[in-house]
Amino acid sequence: MNYLDNILFAILLAVGIGYFVKNVKKIIRNINLGQDINRSDNSSERWKNMAMIALGQSKMVKRPIAGVLHIIVYVGFVIINIEVLEIIIDGLFGTHRAFSFLGVLYDVLIGSFEVLALLVLVAVIVFLIRRNVIKLKRFVSSDLKGWPKSDANYILYFEIVLMSLFLLMNAADYHLQHLEGGFGHYAQAGSFPVSQYIAPFFDGMNSSLVALLERTFWWIHITGILVFLNYLYFSKHLHILLAFPNTYFADLNPKGQFDNLASVTAEVKLMMDPNADPYATPVVDENAVPSKFGASDVQDLNWVQLLNAYTCTECGRCTSSCPANQTGKKLSPRKIMMDTRDRLQEVGKNIDANKGVFVPDNKSLLNDYITTEELWACTSCNACVEECPVNISPLSIIMDMRRYLVMEQSAAPMSLNAMMTNIENNGAPWQYNQQDRLNWKNEN
Repeated sequence: MNYLDNILFAILLAVGIGYFVKNVKKIIRNINLGQDINRSDNSSERWKNMAMIALGQSKMVKRPIAGVLHIIVYVGFVIINIEVLEIIIDGLFGTHRAFSFLGVLYDVLIGSFEVLALLVLVAVIVFLIRRNVIKLKRFVSSDLKGWPKSDANYILYFEIVLMSLFLLMNAADYHLQHLEGGFGHYAQAGSFPVSQYIAPFFDGMNSSLVALLERTFWWIHITGILVFLNYLYFSKHLHILLAFPNTYFADLNPKGQFDNLASVTAEVKLMMDPNADPYATPVVDENAVPSKFGASDVQDLNWVQLLNAYTCTECGRCTSSCPANQTGKKLSPRKIMMDTRDRLQEVGKNIDANKGVFVPDNKSLLNDYITTEELWACTSCNACVEECPVNISPLSIIMDMRRYLVMEQSAAPMSLNAMMTNIENNGAPWQYNQQDRLNWKNEN
């Protein structure tokens, strides 16, 4: 019976981590539905990007208030995981404060955790005020209603509960540690700069009751952490984990440099090759699936773009900086990423329901999720790419879907068709004869 708690904890830990691993495998499978693309070049620059942007939060602080608050929550999340490691050891082996042998260092660690927990509580409360009281424009726009809005609030409530439980657990522990004559295994260990001010709440209580409360807080705290871990799969907060690979695999080319379709490039090179035989029959693989120009569904996008969709923080910085959105156009880069993720998850559920095979559902990312009006509203200015704190590129998805519309469906807007016709006939976007192009120099 002495080992019952340890067994129950081991089962809880195995179930929590097991379910998380199962969902991670689904995410990896869904991302791998995308087209292959090589992002293994220039590893040193990629490691630098990950260190500066994902770990160092360098792009977050471009908006100082949100940036500083986010860094507090981020650092608190990372460092307090050391405390979680101690909880796991205690839970599995029946110890109490397993790291207390570190002495002064342990005092510093616990003291730091408590200060960070308090700062996280303050930061999260400010975030809630910004979203629900002040109602910043980027948090109340039409593309952030329903589940996305609720999801953001749920995670903030989660943080408040977890940090509060941590401080209450420590306060009860502190009370028991300082009882005259001691109490059970609660030996004095750790420094409690915050929870010591909560501890008087337990004065006058039966010591056994305080010990029961301490264990209750402990169990709810670790259970809450495991629930939080598995909630990530259903939440935008996957960026906590995916921001690191996303920044590593981000496009290193200069902004504004678009990729070329290999098939089109090959055709152009063939046309420009003076030694090429124009009547030669090209070698065709009979088993090859004809390649699609551009993208109409998530399977046509590359795997980095799908990783982008899962990594999106829904912060709205991209949309708030988008000139098309600011002038009243329907385009929202944030919605582009959210729609891509929603469609990808729908495809994933389809595969799960059909034993690993995707069954056509007469839906696509284009039209069913993202409209042509949104796509053609984009000015390709790269503002959204520049603003994203985790190096997501909504523009790349927009351009690939535009390619599909133009090259597969010949569905470009009339103004664009007129421009391309002029380029074909006149060598310029304007409807002027080439011989008349320099007439302006003769004007007074």
